[in-house]
Amino acid sequence: QVQLVESGGGLVQAGGSLRLSCAGSGFTFSSYAMGWFRQAPGEEREIVAAISWTGRSTYYADSVKGRFTISRDNAKNTVYLQMNSLKPEDTAVYYCARSRTGGSYGRAESEYDTWGQGTQVTVSS
Repeated sequence: QVQLVESGGGLVQAGGSLRLSCAGSGFTFSSYAMGWFRQAPGEEREIVAAISWTGRSTYYADSVKGRFTISRDNAKNTVYLQMNSLKPEDTAVYYCARSRTGGSYGRAESEYDTWGQGTQVTVSS
């Protein structure tokens, strides 16, 4: 079945780095845009970054622009989120998601149809 599995979360000090991975299975990974979202306690889930099926087009939320980098390796069916210069406000559960519309990405949750289980990222001050 269609599945997304995230890994790479953890506890890190402010200013540190983490790389999240999301492995897809059960579908043609290279045909779909992918996104990373996050949800902090008491907050709504928000988009962090997205990448087109080729990897040539990317989107970043203003809050992470210049610090986070989304990339993908279609040969490995995996999308990554490199997070540098982490801040306490980056603390959240991070989710990867598959675009409902195939190769192009959107910014709303409703534009994604498959979600991973999430991975916790905690940034201490």
